[in-house]
Amino acid sequence: MADVYFSLLLLIPLSLLLLLHFIVRPRPVRVPIKNRHVFITGGSSGIGLALAHLCAREGANVTILARDVRKLEEAKQSIKLATGREVGVFSADVRDYGAVERVIQEAGAIDVLICNHGVFIAQELEGQELEEIKFMIDVNLMGSFHLIKAALPGMKKSRAERGPGSIAIMSSQAGQVGIYGFTAYSASKFGLKGLGEALQHEIIADNIHVSLIFPPETETPGFLRESKRSPQLTRTIAASSRAMKADDVAMKSLNGIQSGAFIIPCNFEGFLLSIATAGVSPQRSYMMAFVEVMTAGIIRLTTLCFQWNWYRSIEKQLADKLMSIRKNT
Repeated sequence: MADVYFSLLLLIPLSLLLLLHFIVRPRPVRVPIKNRHVFITGGSSGIGLALAHLCAREGANVTILARDVRKLEEAKQSIKLATGREVGVFSADVRDYGAVERVIQEAGAIDVLICNHGVFIAQELEGQELEEIKFMIDVNLMGSFHLIKAALPGMKKSRAERGPGSIAIMSSQAGQVGIYGFTAYSASKFGLKGLGEALQHEIIADNIHVSLIFPPETETPGFLRESKRSPQLTRTIAASSRAMKADDVAMKSLNGIQSGAFIIPCNFEGFLLSIATAGVSPQRSYMMAFVEVMTAGIIRLTTLCFQWNWYRSIEKQLADKLMSIRKNT
């Protein structure tokens, strides 16, 4: 009898694996980098520059876009010195669709578009200026729309001869879960997931594959500068996921892009979040789909533990604030 029960228990996961093998979509794909045109925004520093170095070393024809001309030239020279490869550089503001469209046309048809640009300003909504909120949404969300819309016609035309293409969008773990002080920033990043999911439906027939990258806090010049003004509670809660180095995030990102992964986590916490927030996102790997199905319940319990700890921090700050008010009255 025990053997029968064991066989039945074994049959259930095997049957699930077989089912997932047939139903998981889109199908697995490999996106090559060598001798392809890789266009990277925010490419003059941080994760973007690290990605540019990696792609150049892989033999890609790299173009980087940013606003600061001086930083672009410095990035160009550093990549040439390290890899021996020339890099195309363009200066434009991603909020300006006309400027983005002109750059894309001049740069030529793109095989891999990496929308890595972004701004980060953490503050409680009540105290944050509306112009600052609009700035984040315009750069992080609308900037991605501008780039993708401008690049798509050329990307579609070249697919038949050049093989699979990719559009990778740099989100954030704050694009998977909202925390204190990230009201505006998370809104700008959460929107990217909706963009990516719907876009993949629209361009899968063109052999173009969407990836969403979800790094934690990363040691970039922008993050180090802006984190100094973040609310204390924001720093406390975000500290549950350690900051990564830009080179490590770039490596995780490029590996995910080449494998066509829709969701690309960059550390263990990000892996847990990718399962917790999978929802109805595309999934190419039936093995990963199996993990998502089998662990969804326990991961949900884990996320509730995180929420309990975060709200405990908020309650403690409130208690400390009330105590301080009482002492001063």
